[in-house]
Amino acid sequence: MSQMNRRQALQLLAALGTSGLAAGCGSDSDSASAGPGSPIKIGLIAPGIGANKAIGDEITNGFHLFLKLNGERLGGHPVTLVTAEEGENATSGQAAVDRLLKEGVLALTGVVSSAVMLGIRDKVEQARVPLIGSNASPTSLQSVVYIWRTSYVLDEPGRALGKYLHEKLPPTSRVAVIAPDSPGSRDVIDGFRKAYEVNGRRLAGEPILTDDKANPGKGEYVDAIRRALGSRPDVIFCHYAGKAAVRFVKQLYDEGYRGPIYAPGFLTEGSVLGELENESKSIEKYGIETALNYSADLNNTANRVFASAYRKTYFASPTTYAMASYDAAQVLDKALRLVGGTPTSQQVNLALGKIGQIDSPRGPWQFNQPRTPQQTWYLRRVQYDGQLLSNVVVNELATLG
Repeated sequence: MSQMNRRQALQLLAALGTSGLAAGCGSDSDSASAGPGSPIKIGLIAPGIGANKAIGDEITNGFHLFLKLNGERLGGHPVTLVTAEEGENATSGQAAVDRLLKEGVLALTGVVSSAVMLGIRDKVEQARVPLIGSNASPTSLQSVVYIWRTSYVLDEPGRALGKYLHEKLPPTSRVAVIAPDSPGSRDVIDGFRKAYEVNGRRLAGEPILTDDKANPGKGEYVDAIRRALGSRPDVIFCHYAGKAAVRFVKQLYDEGYRGPIYAPGFLTEGSVLGELENESKSIEKYGIETALNYSADLNNTANRVFASAYRKTYFASPTTYAMASYDAAQVLDKALRLVGGTPTSQQVNLALGKIGQIDSPRGPWQFNQPRTPQQTWYLRRVQYDGQLLSNVVVNELATLG
């Protein structure tokens, strides 16, 4: 049996041993409206092709799971989820919004790419239809009225790790930073530097930026890694995800690095750990620690329901992407219940600001003034949990937002 098949089989067996699915996770001139208890449409913008497809699948799964656990209803209304292809740029994102608005959706959700989110900003604001974004959240997205996000702001994992390493490492430690040349990476690096480079601390040289490729070649990062290792770093801070994360970690060890790796949790989310099984001895000996707002092993009631249901439905452990989309459905459910009667898009938007604390799989959180979560960030260590290489929570890092 292949490594990936073995992981899936073990996850399935673990899921079958947990309690059954729980129901009832909900707690309320204009655009689209609906009568009391009558059907409503929600538009989901997600990539079904291209580099971000895996994340698109996760956010689609998360939203569908909440509907499944709640009788395919939000706030008492039967829901039709209308999907639109996100694409990879502003033009494709705008086309998706246009299509969904023509469908008469009450609200929008999804969006993986920061470029798409920035590209649709004005269109969403002008349409006055709320968008509960479940992934993309660039720091430059500010002063919005109709855009809410259930994920994070992209500088936050860098801020959380920067503060942690500033307190943990000796002042003489040398930290090298390697990341793809992208807006998201710049947000992450800026957050890290603001938290780490205080009281005279400095990085071991300027950050090294690589080409932003979703499926890099076998030697893609060798030159950048050699440049970084030339400064003899004690610690590597990086920002990769998916196939790029797998390639980067393998090439880093192949080039002789024997120190700890720190990164936002995207480095080890999804299928990455299954593809790094052959590197497990190096990972265990030298260490990979990440910061994220969620881990599938969090011990709270909401996560036990969510994680168990996700494993039973999709035969895989949930990620932060699926969790944020699940929460997007949850906040819509709460907002529709607050509105009652005949909801309109603008009434739903107003209600989103009144829903208060969310009982989430990540732990309790609430929207702050910029319409993003005020939430806990966790330090996760890659280690074996039973027979599976996993992200295991070892500490709380900070509350940000």
